[in-house]
Amino acid sequence: MAPDKKTKILATLGPATRSAADVRALVEAGVNLFRLNFSHGSHEDHALRYGWIREVETELGYPLGILMDLQGPKLRLGQFAEGAVQLALGDRIWLDLDSTPGDARRVNLPHPEIIQALKPGMSLLVDDGRVRLQVVETRADGVLAQACNAGELSDRKGVNVPEAVLELSPLTEKDRRDLAYGLQLGVDWVALSFVQRPEDIIEARSLIGDKAFLMAKIEKPSAVEHLDAIAELSDAIMIARGDLGVEVPAENVPGIQKSIIKCCRQLGRPVVVATQMLESMRFSPAPTRAEVTDVANAVSEGADAVMLSAETASGDYPLEAVAMMSKIIRRMEADPAYQAQLDVSRPEPQATIPDALSCAVRRISRILPVAVLVCFTNSGATSLRASRERPGAVILTLTPHLKTARQLSVAWGVYSQVSERFNSVDEIATTALEEARRREMTKTGDTVIITAGAPFGSAGSTNLLRIETA
Repeated sequence: MAPDKKTKILATLGPATRSAADVRALVEAGVNLFRLNFSHGSHEDHALRYGWIREVETELGYPLGILMDLQGPKLRLGQFAEGAVQLALGDRIWLDLDSTPGDARRVNLPHPEIIQALKPGMSLLVDDGRVRLQVVETRADGVLAQACNAGELSDRKGVNVPEAVLELSPLTEKDRRDLAYGLQLGVDWVALSFVQRPEDIIEARSLIGDKAFLMAKIEKPSAVEHLDAIAELSDAIMIARGDLGVEVPAENVPGIQKSIIKCCRQLGRPVVVATQMLESMRFSPAPTRAEVTDVANAVSEGADAVMLSAETASGDYPLEAVAMMSKIIRRMEADPAYQAQLDVSRPEPQATIPDALSCAVRRISRILPVAVLVCFTNSGATSLRASRERPGAVILTLTPHLKTARQLSVAWGVYSQVSERFNSVDEIATTALEEARRREMTKTGDTVIITAGAPFGSAGSTNLLRIETA
């Protein structure tokens, strides 16, 4: 499959996907990697979908990444004796540790870590922010809160605490069971929810080891505050705009998105923009104009990937959603202003040989009509550095490791192929040209750039750049 876009599509699988044929259709429409959302479905459901992805991967000879998305802690109210209560503006209600059913005066908040962290003046957001409460008084077993707007509180509604850092691990017992299962299946990426601080990444990394790459979801104000450290410790970042848009003012989300993309570009970490990108296509074959603009903006800002959630997991038009997202990406990337914007926003290189080579490749691809950049790599680090530069040419990664090829599926402009190790520069050049031609990335007379490392097969040894003609 010849690549026709550089920005990747991450699609969520769910009940709307019923067979390997459905998965194949999504890939042919433009999906590059898949998300298994462990907030929903059983282990058996995820194993079935995992098997379909791998079946399609084998059929197409095209490495497909699989990301498992952990649920994380879910903070919720307890239950009400009548199922729900109505609050008027200014009404006060106690949130306490008493597990008995509540009423308009009090209700259970079964999370002592929230009660311990709250202080007068802090906010609580209930039901995705539909009801905002402000803490008036605190005590050891509860807090008194006042309604900032009229609304309904009902059983088990979610609670967000945007102004406090909770003494709470991002990994619940359920997450730990799910993680063990996903790693046993062989997922390539783990998305960590409820990240508040760098220590959360360290905790998750201790469990994951080198079995998968770690993607931190930025969905809390404290994670935005510690973004640089969190991104440095992670392998990639997901901008989870759903929860983030609840916990910060909605008007701040676009600026935060830009800042996160800029940070990830500088560090060379892939960044995924997620949530409600084509939300209306859950029930409609066409998106709103605002949604088209949202996807286009994420692409123009330099995101590595854009994500579809319910649109492909449970929507009525999963193929149409992927096809529309692919069209938007291709249209944006064809605009001369797109590459000019990426050049303006390119990060400063580090004083290393791989960065020097990557910068040289970007410059060469502006001077010569380069059709493809071929990177030989073991770990994928060379391809990620090349992707960070956003060169004009597509990046074909040749690696002996299927795991590396799958993990690179999220990176901008990178398309991977499993290939053998090589022992000489001539073998590398011959193989690069053959693979590029086989993948329909070149035609006779095209210019090809090749990067590799000598001694061959040594991690971190990239020190060779060669220009060939197909």
